[in-house]
Amino acid sequence: MRGMVAELRAAGFELRPVGLKIESTLPEGAGLSSSAALETALCLALIGAAGLRPPDHRVELARLCSRVENVWVGARTGLLDQITSLLGEEGHALRIDFRTLEVQRVPLVLGDWRLVAVRSGEQHSLAAGSGYDQRRAECDRAAELLGLASLRDATADAAAGLPAPFDRRVRHVLEENDRVDATIAALERSDLAEVGRLLDASHRSLRDLYEASTDAVERTVAQLTAAGAAGARMMGGGFGGSVLALFPPRREPPEGALELEPSRGARLLH
Repeated sequence: MRGMVAELRAAGFELRPVGLKIESTLPEGAGLSSSAALETALCLALIGAAGLRPPDHRVELARLCSRVENVWVGARTGLLDQITSLLGEEGHALRIDFRTLEVQRVPLVLGDWRLVAVRSGEQHSLAAGSGYDQRRAECDRAAELLGLASLRDATADAAAGLPAPFDRRVRHVLEENDRVDATIAALERSDLAEVGRLLDASHRSLRDLYEASTDAVERTVAQLTAAGAAGARMMGGGFGGSVLALFPPRREPPEGALELEPSRGARLLH
């Protein structure tokens, strides 16, 4: 709360005293971007309560919300969760280019398929000193060793010449970027079975190359696969939290699974 108020004031918003009631149905530490949801909702509520209009360029609001995480909480997160929370559109996934901050809306038509999240039972944290923070530092070091500003500009040959574990981190980044484009192509041709296979491949890479999985996450992935999931992948920054799974028709997710549907982004209701 203090961080959001400070960042809004620094951005020139004249806020008013206001009483707020915050409610959520998301479990704490489940890795479902609850911090970004809270930040964006709080940001819009404070602006609206002051009788002000949010900027039309919502990416700037996402930057402001991200500073709360980076500066006030100490989590080295990017803009993924905040942009998704603010620019989401019903029935669509988002492809975000983090170099240009261009957002492409991709139809996500599930039909009889079901997209669910299942908690691993292990709480997820992005705070300073976490495994997430360490992986970010390793990626920064890998980019430094390669003389690059971004690992997206690396090549597989250059990555192979790095010492461990930096070679594995770069391989994951390069292969994951390719999987994003492959997933968009699969969604455009309504090939949800291929999306499931790509989810599985993404999880293997996060486990083996990025090394962000845990025993609890692996047990959850195995449980979902045994239940008939076409694909399952850890969510968020890893190291606990929830697992995303795609179920084909006539296959039932386990009890307690949270069904997911792409919806419109954060907004003032009245």
